[in-house]
Amino acid sequence: MSRSAVEWKAQPGVNPEDYVSAEIYTDPKLFREELERLKRATWKFACHESEIPNPDDYRTIDHAGVPIIVTRSSDGQVRAFINACSHRSAMVLREPCGNAKQWTCLFHFWTYDNFGSCTQISREEGYEQAGICKAKMGLREVRVGQKYGLIFVNLDESAPSFEEYFGDSFENLAEVLGTQNLEVFHYHKATVKANWKQWHETNMELYHEYLHVVNRQVAMTGDGFFDRQWKTYPYGHATLTPMVQKFDRVKGWKARNEKPLPGLGPNEFRIVTFFPDTTIIVRATAMRIDTSTPIAPGLTLVEQRGVGIKGESPGDRTMRIKHHNQFWGPFGRNLPEDAIAVEAVYETLRAGAAPYGLFARHEGNRGQDDHPVRTFYQEWSRYMGRPASAPSERARA
Repeated sequence: MSRSAVEWKAQPGVNPEDYVSAEIYTDPKLFREELERLKRATWKFACHESEIPNPDDYRTIDHAGVPIIVTRSSDGQVRAFINACSHRSAMVLREPCGNAKQWTCLFHFWTYDNFGSCTQISREEGYEQAGICKAKMGLREVRVGQKYGLIFVNLDESAPSFEEYFGDSFENLAEVLGTQNLEVFHYHKATVKANWKQWHETNMELYHEYLHVVNRQVAMTGDGFFDRQWKTYPYGHATLTPMVQKFDRVKGWKARNEKPLPGLGPNEFRIVTFFPDTTIIVRATAMRIDTSTPIAPGLTLVEQRGVGIKGESPGDRTMRIKHHNQFWGPFGRNLPEDAIAVEAVYETLRAGAAPYGLFARHEGNRGQDDHPVRTFYQEWSRYMGRPASAPSERARA
């Protein structure tokens, strides 16, 4: 039976944790508050260590609107700095990556080393009266955390430590990431016309596997598919019981029973989602590191990396690239299907056509239970001081 306008706009008749308001995706004020209260206070995946393998290598990223330099300094240690000159705040490094011992701001030629120290102020004598000198003008350093080759940054100096924040959430990836040296062999990015949380939801809300043509054949036909169990961790992270998938169900594909990634059995699937915006998905021979960066309430930068074994044979690498791209390359199946789906949702939310989204599946924390999404929004609500089901209502102090 169809619903009237009043019925459509009424709060869903379920528990508040089983739904979210459309405002959390579309409201510009909430978006700005989100960047400050949540994104800048949590640990953000920046890059893999293989992307800055040598001393003096660097990579630039955007995190919650803040430009950041991640570098392997000349002593081999990984450090991070806000990419803003101490003089007039111009971006010091403007390339996505490179190798340099010294970084010079193009605006007035102030120069820094990759330890963050200011090494040169052009015509420095002009600042003597004001008491400005190189020793006081270093870059602002950013907290860095590393595990299994993954590099994270955090802008909040009072936030929980890296070790406390992630706890045991890497346990399902310990062998995969920690047994052999790995490297990024593929990187691509795309902008999606949807909210960043909607993208991350696609990695937690596996009821949507019906969306994917390949997943319906490869995953949903696997033994025990619906019986997999979600496990959640403090700070909103989650993982799913590993399972064996049937890749040979797709016409032209073969079973992935040779040269799986470290610690995996033939055709094995694993997934771990890290709050608030990063996921690692492993499908036997191929791995994807997925992270998103909010640009605007309805615009998200999605970055995806394919990872392989460092030093593997050309034949093995070719196989791994092929398997990665079948699912996750720019011309693979899953990336465009997910993008089409979340953009279709945001289009109705943007226009105010739909007031709520449901995450009300309860199946004992099994695979298509919405438990990890509800856990995500419990953590979101804690950081934001308001429930995701009614974001205009601030939590009482």
